[in-house]
Amino acid sequence: MEEIYKTVSDSVIRMSQLMLPSNANFGGKIHGGYILSLMDQIAFAVASKFSAHYCVTASVGKVDFLKPIEVGELVTLIASVNYVGNSSMEVGIRVEAMNIQTGETKHCNSSYFTMVAKDETGKPARVPRLILESEKDVFRFYRCVVKMEVDKERDRAIHDLETDSAEQQVYIKQHFDVKISLNS
Repeated sequence: MEEIYKTVSDSVIRMSQLMLPSNANFGGKIHGGYILSLMDQIAFAVASKFSAHYCVTASVGKVDFLKPIEVGELVTLIASVNYVGNSSMEVGIRVEAMNIQTGETKHCNSSYFTMVAKDETGKPARVPRLILESEKDVFRFYRCVVKMEVDKERDRAIHDLETDSAEQQVYIKQHFDVKISLNS
């Protein structure tokens, strides 16, 4: 079976939405959870468009809320596939908010969602290969590769942690201002 190749630009989706009072928290800013929901929606749309399959969210990378989003601002999410595995894709998402009166735009957050394509039976489906057309495409793909290696190393280090509670307690007491009061 011949491989299908698609460009990163084949996956790009932009989605804009006006932020309403119903999306605000008690502090008058837009709920972070609401923005995460929009990010999940666009990640699904990008991955499904690119793979031509139903996709599910496998993981969400670190999300730093850099600037608050105000009621009345126009939020735009820009997303694309940055990396593909066999059935998985990393979707990069940038969130910007624009004051529609002044035109001022601010970068509010970015994150990376790992999406998995599923076939009709719910099993992982092979996704198209990527064509990297720009240095930015190459950078983003390589960044994913490096991040995956760092994640594997972190997981190995956590797995290899000593299970000696006494040693852990000594370390914690030396480095942190906590009291340890075990009930067992």
